Order: sequence, then C-alpha cells, then structure tokens
Amino acid sequence: MSIALDLAMRLDPSVMAEQAGITLDPWQARMVQSQAQRLLLNCSRQSGKSTIAGVLAVHTAHYEEPAPVLLLSKAQRQSQELFRKCLDVYHGLGGSVDEAKAESALQLELENGSRIISLPGKEETIRSFSGVKLLIIDEASRVPDALYMAVLPMLAVSGGRTVLLSTPFGTRGFFYQAYLQRAAWDYYEVPAEQCPRISPEFLEEMRELMGEWWFEQEFHCKFMDSETAAFRSEDIDRIMQGDIETWKL
Repeated sequence: MSIALDLAMRLDPSVMAEQAGITLDPWQARMVQSQAQRLLLNCSRQSGKSTIAGVLAVHTAHYEEPAPVLLLSKAQRQSQELFRKCLDVYHGLGGSVDEAKAESALQLELENGSRIISLPGKEETIRSFSGVKLLIIDEASRVPDALYMAVLPMLAVSGGRTVLLSTPFGTRGFFYQAYLQRAAWDYYEVPAEQCPRISPEFLEEMRELMGEWWFEQEFHCKFMDSETAAFRSEDIDRIMQGDIETWKL
C-alpha cells in the first residue's frame, strides 16, 4: 500500500470503506468521518448501520493501536453478527491493514496489539476490560440499562468513543434518554426513505402488513408509547413540567 493511500485512509475512514469494496451512502460517509466522542444512530431497519460500525471498528483497530474495540448487544448472537461485519471489512482490505495475529468467531487480534471483541450481553462477565478505544452497542434500545452502566467506566482512562446504534423500542431505557439529550451527541436519524436499497414498494407493503404503530417504529425512527398505555408520554411530560394552567373549581 502506498504512503499516500495509507494517509488518506487514516484521515478518512470512508476511503478505507472504498478500499474494502463498500460504497457508503452520504449519511454513512458523514458518520464515519465524524470526530465526535459520542455518536448516536437512530436508524431504520436494514439501513446499513452495522456496516459503518464495522468500518469504524477496523479503522480504530488499525490506526489507534493498541486499541481494544468492544462490540456489545443484548445477546452474544447479535454482537457476533456485528463482528462478522467487521471481518467483512477487514478481509475486504486484503493486505492494506495489519495482519491478524489470531482470529476466531468472537475476536480478531492484530499484530499491532489491537483487538476487536464480540461480547456476551451479560453484565457480570464483561467488567475486566480497560483502555477501550471504541465501544459499539448494537440494538442499543434493547440492551438493559445495567449492562450499559457496566461498560461505560471502561472508557474513563482511554477517553474512548461510544457509538450507540439502534432502531427505537419504546420510550424507556438509556437509548431513549440519549435521544432526549441528543444535542450532547453527534446524532443521526435515518428513516428508511434515506436508504436507496429499500424500495418504496417494499415500504408500502410493510406499512400494510405491520400496521402504523410498528411501521413507524421500525422504519421511521419513532419512539412509540406502548399500545396498551393509558396516557401518552408527551402528555405525562407536560403535566410534570408544572407550567400548565390550572383551574379552581
């Protein structure tokens, strides 16, 4: 690999994606180029969020060595699927990045000392990591709050980055709270219409099959209240604000 190409890849992860044979959508290119410490992705199903997570993971492992990169989801199977995206990027680059020292179904260790690790979704088994440079939480809306709180301290010394990516799953949990405080994050909202691989015909079919409630959550990034809730969350929020005019009867 030429020095010029290596420098271009270092400065712009989208160049690395291109070298791996991946064509990024415009929003994906903006996201991987971000220098923010905290990135929040509220995305439609099948929008390509796992792909860019793989690009970021490999880029961090190659250029920020030795860099532990952790992939976390509610279940091992889900984080393992995300890890496979990382392997797709890594193998797509051929000899353009560090050689693998060890590779398994759950971990890739590079010669430079960096590791990309797929973690189980169990709080009691993941507390031993430190110096984490990149923490990626997939389907974050479904990850328990206790698990999220257990991994955050791993970034304390390293000043590592956090990436939360998910579709919504109701008005609860740390992913929803991050959404409410999204001004503090580099925030990306990607409804299905922004993904060129999802056809309007498919979306119309899904709307009819799923119904409006599920469709809005899965494809339009909406945090929906429970279908059985007696009151909407926005109505409760207005009551709790204390600035609603009251009448003396």
